[in-house]
Amino acid sequence: MAVHRRWILGLVAAAPALLRLAEADAADQVGPSLAELTSPRSVGKADAPAKVTEFFSLTCTHCARFQREVFPKVKANLIDTGKLLLMYHDFPLDRVALEAAMVARALPPDRYEAFITTLFATQDRWAFARGVDSTAELEKLALLAGMPEAVFKATIANQQLRDFILQEEKTAEDKYNVDSTPTFLSNGKTHAGEMSYEAFAKFVGAAAG
Repeated sequence: MAVHRRWILGLVAAAPALLRLAEADAADQVGPSLAELTSPRSVGKADAPAKVTEFFSLTCTHCARFQREVFPKVKANLIDTGKLLLMYHDFPLDRVALEAAMVARALPPDRYEAFITTLFATQDRWAFARGVDSTAELEKLALLAGMPEAVFKATIANQQLRDFILQEEKTAEDKYNVDSTPTFLSNGKTHAGEMSYEAFAKFVGAAAG
């Protein structure tokens, strides 16, 4: 199964309080530069013979189940052995997922995979709990991951980063017809929805091990 995206145009207008935080002069930038925030996120060796892109949303329960149940085998058998490079592509399904994606990108790239794994594992806490303040809960998790409070606040107010993620999402729709999560791209072919480990290994053209 896959979760179909809900278009989020008008998102910025719905969060004026966050936008006001972005009025600081660029010379007073806090945290990573835009180039650092928008650099590719991946896990595995760049020269791995098999490559796959995962289009995911941090509020997608199917993405969370893949990360929880299948990814550990993928990492142990394919990524850590040098057979596969997995490239992450943000495809947020809603405002909460977009904000979470922004926060994840503000951590050093080598801590990205561990942080999104944590976000997937704690979806019920920060994304779905009744009456939860998702921003406040994301901040708690970010602080636990070592992100300074000032960096967190600057990140969620970063309009350029927000626009980058939304543009990348539109590109995925236009170029690869992605409209749900998770969707995987490998060898020019896409697969929408969860897969078993064996099906995933076959899809990316790697020995299951």
